[in-house]
Amino acid sequence: MDIEQIRDYCISKAGTTEEFPFDKDTLVFKVMGKMFALCGLEHQPLFINLKCDPDRAVELREQYDCIQPAYHMNKKHWNSVYIESGELSRNELLELIDHSYQLVVSKLPKKVKAEL
Repeated sequence: MDIEQIRDYCISKAGTTEEFPFDKDTLVFKVMGKMFALCGLEHQPLFINLKCDPDRAVELREQYDCIQPAYHMNKKHWNSVYIESGELSRNELLELIDHSYQLVVSKLPKKVKAEL
């Protein structure tokens, strides 16, 4: 997948917005104002930071070389997924994006979830 495909997938999720809150090269996807994914557009190789259940995060890092503790994030809850390695299938990457999105949605207040 390339950055445009990732962007299209993320932005298609309910309640999702995209912005550049840190700098002009770091694209952030938020659901109802809470971050679930970010990409460094100018960073090579291309990676996406995704939220992850802490136990699963460790398992994924042990299973895949392309998944590492997140760059500039809380390493317990975030992974950097290096996309261009080819190690993950498209469906596996999409599932990791879905997992991140769902984790964030699950922590939203009831009122915000109702708006979603």
